[in-house]
Amino acid sequence: MRQCIVLFGLSVACLSARAEPPSSPPDFDRPGLGAGTDTVPRGAAALEFGLPAYLRESGAEGVRSTTWSGDVLLRTGLAPGLELQLSGTPWNRQRLRAPDGAQSRLRGASDSSAGLKWAGPGSNDRTAWAVLASAVVARGDAAFSDGRQYALAVSIEQSLNDQWQLALFAQQQRGAGQRTTTWAPSISLQATQTVSTYLEAGFFDASDGPDQSIAGAGLSWRMRPSVQLDVSFDVGLDDESPDLQFATGLSVYLD
Repeated sequence: MRQCIVLFGLSVACLSARAEPPSSPPDFDRPGLGAGTDTVPRGAAALEFGLPAYLRESGAEGVRSTTWSGDVLLRTGLAPGLELQLSGTPWNRQRLRAPDGAQSRLRGASDSSAGLKWAGPGSNDRTAWAVLASAVVARGDAAFSDGRQYALAVSIEQSLNDQWQLALFAQQQRGAGQRTTTWAPSISLQATQTVSTYLEAGFFDASDGPDQSIAGAGLSWRMRPSVQLDVSFDVGLDDESPDLQFATGLSVYLD
């Protein structure tokens, strides 16, 4: 509950800022493993919801888990090229099943985080980059918390033409005696003026556990200039990775 209160209070404070003249909607950060290079103008905001996400994993000693979760990301502009991000997962529902058939169920909230995204200088219509620094500001319930974490990420996008785009997301995350390096390359296609799709891969190097690798695809639909629906999935490429991840989402731009 305290994670929800923190997110709500910070969201109200950000949305109460004086707005500037209307601007065209930026690209949303979802779907996909990384973050985009666009930032929200000062005084505007973007709300991005997971509705919901599904995760299936095979753990140690044959334990299988399935998790349903709902996440939210608030982005609001602080200055040209600089935005504040507040994110959290207020609810999780997890079921664990042992090889002998015994089951247990868990529920609770995950960690809440705050971050700053800065659009790097020199970005243009062909090449763009941004830096995102974030930290946990409220710990979640024990079953769904990774402890105090700090992360620094870089996103780079290269347009090949009016339809095709390459991107790379790289992140270093530290905290609670752990270190994880993430690499997530992707290629996207703007199929129509309102529909885009992408292919991605993700590689995770953890200091205190096995490396993981996944690959997947997604699709987004701008049903209105300020409203987007999305669907995406990823599958594990080895035994140490999650079996399946599936997500749907709704994103709204508020100017």
